[in-house]
Amino acid sequence: MSKTALIGAAAGIIGIAALGAGYQAGRTTAVSAPAAPVPAAAQAQAAAPAIDKSEIEGIVRNYLINNPEVMIEVQTALTEKQEAAQLAASTEIIDKNKDQIFQSPMDAVFGNPQGDVTIVEFFDYNCGYCKRALPDMDALLKSDPKLRFVMKEFPILGPDSTRAHLVAKAFKTAMPDKYLEFHRALLGSEGRATEETAMAVAVKLGADEKQLREIMQKPEIAGAFRTNFELASSLNITGTPSYIIGSEVVPGAMGADVLAEKISHIRNK
Repeated sequence: MSKTALIGAAAGIIGIAALGAGYQAGRTTAVSAPAAPVPAAAQAQAAAPAIDKSEIEGIVRNYLINNPEVMIEVQTALTEKQEAAQLAASTEIIDKNKDQIFQSPMDAVFGNPQGDVTIVEFFDYNCGYCKRALPDMDALLKSDPKLRFVMKEFPILGPDSTRAHLVAKAFKTAMPDKYLEFHRALLGSEGRATEETAMAVAVKLGADEKQLREIMQKPEIAGAFRTNFELASSLNITGTPSYIIGSEVVPGAMGADVLAEKISHIRNK
């Protein structure tokens, strides 16, 4: 747990204790007050709770020192509450935008197009973690014939990424049957992905450069990126790779085993 979280939780407990002590003191004074009328000044003095704040803080501090697990319980409860709220919000957004997330014709689909479970991956061709996650996708597709993988191009790592993804989107439009081969070649290559390196891969696979450059200018290409960025923003996706599995957003390169567990969980629901 962070020091800030500990201090915040401790301050909250101390504040609650002080409020409770003040309330109890006032309540006791009210109950024990004489029934006969007394002067206003005497009433105010009697009603004022004799609270020693430093004494209360000392008691709470000693309690927390002797029972530090309380702070862990507080932080755990807070984390669980925040995660539950985030999951509920993500579920609502994913359900509202499920066609754009899972069925956009602008996204590439790998694996089984009619698969019973879909993984959506937001990726950037210059993301080192995405490069390391490529074998995870390949392993899952090889071992799971019912898996559907949707690739959402999400170039967030500078102008080079943007230009490389423009070439990729144009290649997918022109030669969809070879996009998986293009994807593996560009993402699996060493060095920085740029417009030039992406175009070289495309041409090597048989694409016509002039045709690709014409497609790159089409408004629907820019619109596809805009849609992906809007979806990512609504789901608080800020890095790559990030996955959507069912109604859950899974950030980071979690590894094939973790993804396989989540796929199994969806199937067992």
